[in-house]
Amino acid sequence: MSIFVDESTKVVVHGLTGGQARFHGLRNRDYGTKVVAGVNPAKGGQDVEGIPIFATATEAREATGANASFVAVPAKVAPGSILEAAAAGMEIIVCITEWIPAQDEARVYSELRHRHPASRLIGPNCPGIISPGKCNIGITAGEIALAGGPVGIVSRSGTLTYQALYELKQMGIGVTTCVGIGGDPVPGTTFVDCLSAFQADPETKAVMLIGEIGGIEEEKAADYIAESMTKPVVSYIAGVTAPPGRRMGHAGAIISGSKGTAQAKMDALAAAGAKVALNPTEAGEIMAGVVRAL
Repeated sequence: MSIFVDESTKVVVHGLTGGQARFHGLRNRDYGTKVVAGVNPAKGGQDVEGIPIFATATEAREATGANASFVAVPAKVAPGSILEAAAAGMEIIVCITEWIPAQDEARVYSELRHRHPASRLIGPNCPGIISPGKCNIGITAGEIALAGGPVGIVSRSGTLTYQALYELKQMGIGVTTCVGIGGDPVPGTTFVDCLSAFQADPETKAVMLIGEIGGIEEEKAADYIAESMTKPVVSYIAGVTAPPGRRMGHAGAIISGSKGTAQAKMDALAAAGAKVALNPTEAGEIMAGVVRAL
């Protein structure tokens, strides 16, 4: 199985008539994802390589039966696109857009939680989600991922997401689903959300968790692992050498004093029973050993 998306997922691409959305949306389609429509309020009635464009997400859903949105539009309009997708009833909303102000992210998160609880946002500022061989929404290169399980991946880092997928593929290890949750301060989906879904998925036998400095989400994940996970977890935390007060990569990747440090996160995960790697390659090697022992 997979979590959140599968071969039945039907995707609407917001901004499909633009350069970035067109590039990635068509790559998703070519991978085999059911990309059934695009959205652009100024270009309804047109098409992109045979994919119909609708003025609104609601029109697209009604016409195609779509249940997922891929938001790849500029930061100033991305919050509105996310909320439009939720109002249309999309179950999964993947937003890759960077530079959305934190207050806008907080407003969107609150509105989704209270007015559209059935819609799950992945991102913003994330690579997206891929269930290899079934569905790919976002910017992950499908050719680096091997289908067939038994590993689930959840990551804050886009680049390390790609490395984890490729390292496992090189060792012949397949993945059920890989979720890039993004590194912004207010993500729509958290480590715990993904760990819970992987714990409930019978085909996911082990989980790789890739975190980074800043915030306390990895510590929350450690608490969940200790209390609720029965499946082995291999983790890697990026940013061991980052100095306090220095941002690293993502807006959420900043540490203050002793909070949010890589070492604190590694200690919490180790205490929870997760296997902690010191670098991405070692994480893949440890996971290979875990898979052999399953």
